[in-house]
Amino acid sequence: MEKQEKIVSMFDNIAPTYDTANRVMSMGVDKSWRRKACDLAYGFYAKESIDKIVDVACGTGDMMDFWKKRSEASRIAIGEIVGVDPSNGMVNVAREKFPKFNYHIAKATEIPLKDKAADILSITYGIRNVVEREAALREFNRVLKEGGLVVILEFMKNENPSFLGKIRDFYMNKVLPKVGGFISKNLEAYEYLPNSIGDFSTVENMQKELMEAGFEIVYTKSFSMDISTLLIARKK
Repeated sequence: MEKQEKIVSMFDNIAPTYDTANRVMSMGVDKSWRRKACDLAYGFYAKESIDKIVDVACGTGDMMDFWKKRSEASRIAIGEIVGVDPSNGMVNVAREKFPKFNYHIAKATEIPLKDKAADILSITYGIRNVVEREAALREFNRVLKEGGLVVILEFMKNENPSFLGKIRDFYMNKVLPKVGGFISKNLEAYEYLPNSIGDFSTVENMQKELMEAGFEIVYTKSFSMDISTLLIARKK
């Protein structure tokens, strides 16, 4: 089985317990990161009406719900919110939670939408699971309108961690896998999390890849001891 298929299969396996494990492990702080990402993106896009928002690697649909709720708070009209994910298991959970959204079972490199179809495209805690990342970034560019935004929330690799960063790494490497493994009964899946961060990109490399894919960086910020990083880039 190729690497991408193995990752998808792993997410199919943990889908029923994914939300519970996430809430416990992040202690709910991921909600503030998601809220900030939506609010900033709406501010940068600066339109009162948006045709389409696409959430890639949508998982169980939480980010889609944040796009909807924050648009309502900002009085922005959204035509359609679309979720894209290769995992049937995760999308089945999303459909049950949020039946009003539209979904596609598809890879990040093969989004089944026309050119220049979306105003905003997000991928939250999913880009490190995309094996062909550069091809996916080019696909994001294809799907976005001119001036459209890509919004990335991710656990980035830190090559020179501070003291607090070392505490973060200990928590991510030693504590989280055991908590997630206990809740999901799948230790291997949650050992994958810190390993995937260690194998992933730095913030600087991610910015470079975005620029090479035809984007200009408009915002970068790391939150909570650099646990999570938000990148917003605009299609040129």
